[in-house]
Amino acid sequence: MSSPNPSPPPDGTLRATVLTPAVRMGLSIAVATGLYGISFGALAVAAGLSVGQAMALSLLMFTGGSQFAFIGVIAGGGAASAALGAAALLGVRNAVYGMQMNRMLVPKGWRKALAAHLTIDESAATASGQTAPDEQRRGFWTAGLGVFLLWNLFTLLGALLGDALGDPRQWGLDGAAVAAFLGLLWPRLRQREPVALAVLCGVATALAVPLLPPGLPILLAAVVGAAWGWWGHAPDADAHAPVVKKKAGAP
Repeated sequence: MSSPNPSPPPDGTLRATVLTPAVRMGLSIAVATGLYGISFGALAVAAGLSVGQAMALSLLMFTGGSQFAFIGVIAGGGAASAALGAAALLGVRNAVYGMQMNRMLVPKGWRKALAAHLTIDESAATASGQTAPDEQRRGFWTAGLGVFLLWNLFTLLGALLGDALGDPRQWGLDGAAVAAFLGLLWPRLRQREPVALAVLCGVATALAVPLLPPGLPILLAAVVGAAWGWWGHAPDADAHAPVVKKKAGAP
């Protein structure tokens, strides 16, 4: 007969059950991404935002690229409308992620609203990197909640230390956003078209900086990228033309 009180599984088995590959990936991504919040908090205060305003951006906007773009425009003297426009353009990708995550995870009730708020690059990538449905859910929620908690915690820390740090440029924090964007962009530059598009948008931005108010050059670069995607991938009109077969012997 089997024992009525079976012995608990070994520690290794229990650890493997709790810390699945998706959970481990989500936790590591959360820690690495959350640390960027220190630079955002410090740069937000240096741009003229209060600690409360910096925290509001992290709590409500919660998409690092858009947040860095927002304070970058504000720090450069740009209008609030230009800052919101730049942030919105960078945040559009999250809507695309949201449609994919909704099909993958099928959240219900209040979880659907929470999942929408937690849909960012890191949570979507962690979920998409898994094959089993359970692992996809674990990866998404671990990365999403982990990044949210640590990002806001380190944003608060960076904002509180912003005044004590003095000029953020002497600590290299002014380059944190650029480094993060380059880290995301570099793996994609493996074909000629992405490289050409990156160079074209960079040239357009550089030429527009002395001519346009702060915040508008990045919007111009986004328009250039959108136009490239539209015209470069538009179906060729000749492809829709009827095919007429020639008779044998016809010229």
